[in-house]
Amino acid sequence: MVERFGEAAKSTSCPEEARVVLEARGVTKRYDLEGITVHALCGVDLEVCEAQMLAVMGPSGSGKSTLMHIIGLLDHPTDGNVVVEGEDVSRMAPNDLAAVRNKRIGFVFQSFNLLPRTTALSNVELPLIYAGIPMLKRTKLARESLERVGLGDRLGHFSSQLSGGQQQRVAIARALVTKPSIVLADEPTGNLDSRSGIEVMSVLQEFNRQGVTIVVVTHDAVVARHAERIVHLKDGCVVHDELVKDRTIAEDKMRELEAEEASGFPESQDASGATRA
Repeated sequence: MVERFGEAAKSTSCPEEARVVLEARGVTKRYDLEGITVHALCGVDLEVCEAQMLAVMGPSGSGKSTLMHIIGLLDHPTDGNVVVEGEDVSRMAPNDLAAVRNKRIGFVFQSFNLLPRTTALSNVELPLIYAGIPMLKRTKLARESLERVGLGDRLGHFSSQLSGGQQQRVAIARALVTKPSIVLADEPTGNLDSRSGIEVMSVLQEFNRQGVTIVVVTHDAVVARHAERIVHLKDGCVVHDELVKDRTIAEDKMRELEAEEASGFPESQDASGATRA
């Protein structure tokens, strides 16, 4: 028995003058579950341009997490190809794949994925250890990365001593410490309050302005509008690909929130930044 969800649609390509740093070509993913073949992705075509901030948006079950795992080289497609920086990595051996992933892709997860009994500095050093960077150099690089996200005064703090927003900024510092060309952020504000969520999106937008390619995976339209382009997934297929008009700028939202706080909280916001009366 085959259970199929929708038909494949082709995503908008990058402009001719833009360099493609990440590409999915006809990517499908099938799972066999108790005699039923479930098509999690149904032939996704996607190009991500250099220095672009892209949101992949869809409801639960749309295939967005599966797509992130595949373009993040954490899983193999059933069919199709994944190309990173011009190199087809679809059928690479696990060790080679890990090397490409560690060098070219940084990850930010909803649950932070920090080691709890380890300092912020040591958490950020981890990818550098895997990359074989000598101790003195990796400590210097980790310190600089934490300073870039505003945590230069929290180097020796453990995860339990940091707020949720600070933990997510440590995760961003860790994602960027190897200077990857692409950062994948999976629901980066999902576990945060409104202020922390806005701060995290501000950090991601700032690094994007500096030339880092950012892909945000989210179910939240408010978060997605911080990107310059949104790819909508439904039932494993790209159903819409749009350039964002009136993009949300997190720094502006932070100033608005600070003004509200100063005036006595006339309104409150949820963790995504959406206003509640």
